[in-house]
Amino acid sequence: MWQRTILVALVAVVAAAGVYWWLSAPVMALTGAVPAHAPNLANGEVIFNAGGCASCHAVPDQPDRTRLGGGLAIRSPFGTFYAPNISQDANDGIGKWTEAEFVNAVMNGVSPAGEHYFPAFPYTSYHLAKREDVADLFAYLKTLPAVAGKVRDHDIRFPFNIRRNVGIWKLLFMDGKPFVADGARSAQWNRGAYLVNSFGHCAECHSPRNALGGIIAGERLAGGPNPEGEGWVPNITQKRLGDWSAKDIAYFLKTGELPDGDSVGGAMTRVIKNSSQLPDEDIAAMADYLKSLPPVDGPVRPKRKEADG
Repeated sequence: MWQRTILVALVAVVAAAGVYWWLSAPVMALTGAVPAHAPNLANGEVIFNAGGCASCHAVPDQPDRTRLGGGLAIRSPFGTFYAPNISQDANDGIGKWTEAEFVNAVMNGVSPAGEHYFPAFPYTSYHLAKREDVADLFAYLKTLPAVAGKVRDHDIRFPFNIRRNVGIWKLLFMDGKPFVADGARSAQWNRGAYLVNSFGHCAECHSPRNALGGIIAGERLAGGPNPEGEGWVPNITQKRLGDWSAKDIAYFLKTGELPDGDSVGGAMTRVIKNSSQLPDEDIAAMADYLKSLPPVDGPVRPKRKEADG
């Protein structure tokens, strides 16, 4: 009897392992040759700035935002991630990558070796992008300098360091649906919605997350604890920005100055360095979209402890 019980248990374990392996398998957005595309370098530069590539991938503590040798430490509740080298260095960067490999990485979070990237890389937003825009970004990156230097491995605690588990995470928190324009809205509003939700990946920082690191859908863009562990990321729906005009938001994205005359600080300074490079019409489009968001209540910010004495 006990032998039968053990056999049944073994079969159940093998079946469960098979289901896990199937569900967690990396899915390639593109395989083989990609459709012919004439690269638009000017658009690629716009996408580079909208995506904030330099914010994470530029070599820290130096002024040139095109030196994409990586190395920035990105803290999280699961450990510390280190932004990789995405320069044109053939050994340490992406100099040998094909366009299809780049599209798979950006839009589906899958490496050329067929492994999942951790979602510290915001492909959960980038997957909404148009493939042509990603191809233009790839072409633009090819014009930037190669930077030698291998970035150290991530420091992530078990079991979150198992890349195969990310496949299950994607099933839970990444729907894979493309961006669809709203026919009832203006072209400017749709452009803003596209930039904010795809390359701009605003929700990645400005939304609270659950215990597994997934964005809480009902509180999207409603702010919350800084995922890097220090401070609070503000609510950017009309719950907090109700007194801001679209022009106020656009001016902020261009200059980093708030309507009260104060200036932005912290990690947002890196974001403004990117958004300030965008065409004025794209900044206006993002402002138009953000101004249209309904007020959403986010998590309550803890009160600051008063100093002793």
